Amino acid sequence: MQTISQTPSSVSTARRWTGRILSGITVLFMLFDATIHAMRPAAVVDAFAHLGYPVSVALPLAITVLIVIALYVFRRTSVLGAILLTGYLGGATASHVRVGDPLFNIIFPAIIATLAWAGLVLRNNELLEKIVDFSAPRPARQRELPGRL
Repeated sequence: MQTISQTPSSVSTARRWTGRILSGITVLFMLFDATIHAMRPAAVVDAFAHLGYPVSVALPLAITVLIVIALYVFRRTSVLGAILLTGYLGGATASHVRVGDPLFNIIFPAIIATLAWAGLVLRNNELLEKIVDFSAPRPARQRELPGRL
């Protein structure tokens, strides 16, 4: 029996570095976020009050972010880290929507989540191939007949 070995798709150096930079931006921002949550400066206390959260949850949130970022940084757990980070940032988005914050405050967490996923996909071809099946045939497009719904 003959076996065919499949080597993982190689990623160009430029693409790999772009992915690393995007992931690095994500990690640095989230580390900053965890640090200020743990330090609880006046701006964080005010933001928590504005969002309707007790400041006592700031430290548990900071610890959660650090755990999620640790998962995101290591290749074996990076997808799990990205999924958990997306959930965390989805909660941030929901919090901003709930209190009627400006549009930028609402979409900023989604931008960070997008950077996290873009960084992973750019560094890892197999992940992109799992997300999007390029080998699947596309369905034929049906022509619309005039006058018919």
